[in-house]
Amino acid sequence: MNATVELAVADRAYETDEVRWQAVQRRDATANGNFVYAVRTTRVYCRPSCASRQARRENVSYFSTPADAEAAGFRACKRCRPGGPSPREVHAEAVARACRLIDEAAESPSLDELAEAAGMSRFHFHRVFKDIVGITPRGYAVARRRARIQNELQNAPSVTAAIYEAGYNASSRFYENAENSFGMAPAAYRQGGHNSVIRFAVGECSLGSILVAATERGVCAVQFGDDPQVLVQELQRRFPRAELLGADREFEQLVARVVGFVEAPRAGLDLPLDIAGTSFQQRVWQALRAIPAGRTASYADIAAAIGAPKSVRAVATACAANPIAVVIPCHRVVRTDGGVGGYRWGVERKRALLDREAAA
Repeated sequence: MNATVELAVADRAYETDEVRWQAVQRRDATANGNFVYAVRTTRVYCRPSCASRQARRENVSYFSTPADAEAAGFRACKRCRPGGPSPREVHAEAVARACRLIDEAAESPSLDELAEAAGMSRFHFHRVFKDIVGITPRGYAVARRRARIQNELQNAPSVTAAIYEAGYNASSRFYENAENSFGMAPAAYRQGGHNSVIRFAVGECSLGSILVAATERGVCAVQFGDDPQVLVQELQRRFPRAELLGADREFEQLVARVVGFVEAPRAGLDLPLDIAGTSFQQRVWQALRAIPAGRTASYADIAAAIGAPKSVRAVATACAANPIAVVIPCHRVVRTDGGVGGYRWGVERKRALLDREAAA
């Protein structure tokens, strides 16, 4: 989605006074930049997220930009400063600097070093970083190091060399959580799944073709598509040297369970999973599995459920990265204004899943 389309979507999300008032009541930081609200009794205008005492609804009016509010005779709030960078924007820039330090450092900087670079105390920085990113500075550093080693494993002459190139100062520290990071042994991951066995099958359902794949530890992929061959090719690209085995009778029963759930979601589906992701992604995916069939939650609801209420965009990104359709039901997450939102396997499939779950 390009920037123009994103802006248009954001504008439509706050086009009514009712939706704007709800955002003001929630002090919704995600609404900042879409509009400002002005209070006729004080002649002051604010951001939707302003922490000042809320005005009575009948005294509130809305403007698309600070310039529009000022042209109407209102002055900027000194607390939320709607005409300039918000405190959250200032914090976001400081956190971005810290993230760049982590990304560029051979070894992860200490919390004190990161806080000093951000111009905050270590305790304040730790809280701000977690609020914005959704995980702690250490969790972010671990995730970035994991991403580096995934890249190094493809190119380094050995697993040991990749470990040290990625910034681990001891191989034992890496191996402690390697299985959770890759869903298989690091050497196998480095070799494109070499010596790993992945069973798979492609079936058909009312939403098109569906591929189900699993390692010995659990389901690692459920993908929708229009072309069965494309689905298989995507699995082969992900694990080019794994041993991909076509379905036997036992595995076909698993596929039938998944297809049955797609067609009749109230039947329930609880399967062992083998899925790699960052600690933040894992928290999001776990929260998604707690949403009952027939119910939906907003991205903001999920962010609050995992203890990161300001990480709405990061939650949306984690939903988009989910490789296991319906079993991890990211289709049950919608926009705050009730809009369907995006879906990795197509918005029409998302609407169909939601409609049949609501009707079941």
